[in-house]
Amino acid sequence: MNGITIENLNVWFGDYEDRVDAVKGASFSVPKGGSFGLVGESGSGKSTILRAIMGLFDTWSGKIEVLGETLTHKRDREFYRKVQMVFQDPYASLHPRQSVDQVLSETLSLHGFKDIDARISKLLEDVGLGPAFRFRYPHQLSGGQRQRVAIARALAPEPEILLLDEPTSALDVSVQAEILNLLSDLRAERKLTYLMVSHDLAVVGHLCHDIAVMQLGKIVEVLSIEDMRALQTREDYTRTLLQASMGYELRG
Repeated sequence: MNGITIENLNVWFGDYEDRVDAVKGASFSVPKGGSFGLVGESGSGKSTILRAIMGLFDTWSGKIEVLGETLTHKRDREFYRKVQMVFQDPYASLHPRQSVDQVLSETLSLHGFKDIDARISKLLEDVGLGPAFRFRYPHQLSGGQRQRVAIARALAPEPEILLLDEPTSALDVSVQAEILNLLSDLRAERKLTYLMVSHDLAVVGHLCHDIAVMQLGKIVEVLSIEDMRALQTREDYTRTLLQASMGYELRG
């Protein structure tokens, strides 16, 4: 069974002459327990696909299937038990007046968990933060620590799927590696399915098995990470994108 199946997905904004087609006929699948990347230039539609899956847009057509269930335009609480999202900016995704304890308590309570105290301690341990961080506020945390809290919040409902929207792009390079290693370990330990958006191909190569390359709202090619590293592509656009992005990480 696939974790995520997308077939002929179209997402648009506005009507008539003001209509903008952000995603056009996108199709791909992510096997359960797999890790799949969406790459492309800014404005190519990558993050729009994640938000459509999360139910943040009503204006879409096509098929979105999660864990064997075809989604409608409404999402219930059970969906958010299965699917969670980690956003790009850890500075914006946490409420500045809520402590780490409040952030995690609120999420756990919302999803009906009772043993909240023990669960918060375990979540903090799982993301590499000790008990000393529990009652701190976002302004008392570094960017990497904030993103660890955001990951802990996403893990709180015990989801099977994480949608990762540029989860390291707002962080320093040294911290990026720590967060990527954390995400890799969590996927292995919890048998999670990842769908990740990034413009950084080295980041995608670290975490994903396969990628879809997007251009102007369309998926132009789907290829394995091995083919990406070897520049084994069918499309000129993909080859140009890879060559422009190649650094020591991709060559190594």
